[in-house]
Amino acid sequence: MHIGLPKEIKVKENRVALTPGGVATLVRRGHRVTVERGAGVGSGLPDHEYEQAGAQFGSAADAWGAEMVVKVKEPIESEYPYLRDDLLLFTYLHLAADRPLTEALLKAGTTAVAYETVQLEDGSLPLLTPMSEVAGRLSVQAGAYHLQKPVGGRGVLLGGVPGVQPGHVTIIGGGVVGTNAAKMAMGLGAKVTILDVSQRRLAYLDDVFFGKLTTMMSSEANLRALLPDTDLLIGGVLIPGAKAPHLVTRDMLGLMPEGSVIVDVAVDQGGCVETIHATTHDDPTYLVDGVIHYGVANMPGAVPRTSTFALTNQTLPYALQLAEHGVDALKRDPALRLGLNTYGGELTYPGVAEAFELPSRAAEELLHA
Repeated sequence: MHIGLPKEIKVKENRVALTPGGVATLVRRGHRVTVERGAGVGSGLPDHEYEQAGAQFGSAADAWGAEMVVKVKEPIESEYPYLRDDLLLFTYLHLAADRPLTEALLKAGTTAVAYETVQLEDGSLPLLTPMSEVAGRLSVQAGAYHLQKPVGGRGVLLGGVPGVQPGHVTIIGGGVVGTNAAKMAMGLGAKVTILDVSQRRLAYLDDVFFGKLTTMMSSEANLRALLPDTDLLIGGVLIPGAKAPHLVTRDMLGLMPEGSVIVDVAVDQGGCVETIHATTHDDPTYLVDGVIHYGVANMPGAVPRTSTFALTNQTLPYALQLAEHGVDALKRDPALRLGLNTYGGELTYPGVAEAFELPSRAAEELLHA
């Protein structure tokens, strides 16, 4: 199969979807890989390493002209003209928060497989996990920075000092994002409270953190009780493939201290904070009712070398399946089939269809039609 690796063009997005090692693996299997020149430079992977791996080089159009395109982030508007009905696209999509892209994929008839909805039988999301780990850890770093007074924060050091209370970090969601945020916040010495709807998950977190954080059931009442004492609020709620629920409403901001910070990691799925909207690394924050909002939708792009290797460790085996078998790989692997979001001009992921009140068809039905 001919595989294309275009350069990411989203603002300050320096990740790349294949390492030179990944390209070498594909080439050894008899596949042809066209890399857009400079695609890996932002991750510290120069062109000569891809050349040594056996890649061919070309323009963005050359890379997009392949049978299968492997990316990191969803296509942006300037890339929509590259979409077509004989293209297999493998990347993060987050369609439930992006109607224009959804409509562009449907109009083009593109077969689009989303990293974030590939799901194993146990419910885990193997291609979302590595970036959730990175984003969860970064959320605390970003929050700690923006709590500093010179950048508009309330002037709180999360770890405190002897004789002074540490900062309080409240985390909504005890999944991969929340767990990794808790690790970082506790490592800094902050007071940490984590909320989740699963009693089993809360019991697990209490065990693995040896009771050193506070666990609470996620409810509006508990959240409202915590907000007046919260310096940093981290949103880590995920419903696979669907729009995130708004758990923090506009009126709740009035409960938070002036200069406190919200980092909503769920922003690429619409966010779990009503007042959040996507921002960029160039302009990451804005103020609503005295509360700093950080809404960068591609947080792992800030640490592209770490993120690229973490992501490709997980995506390469699935990319190999698609390269070897094409669309038939979706029939063979139920986890990969759950990644299918659009096919032949039809939606195949119910969460996306529900977000936009559009019809959908079962992926299995369409693939075997």
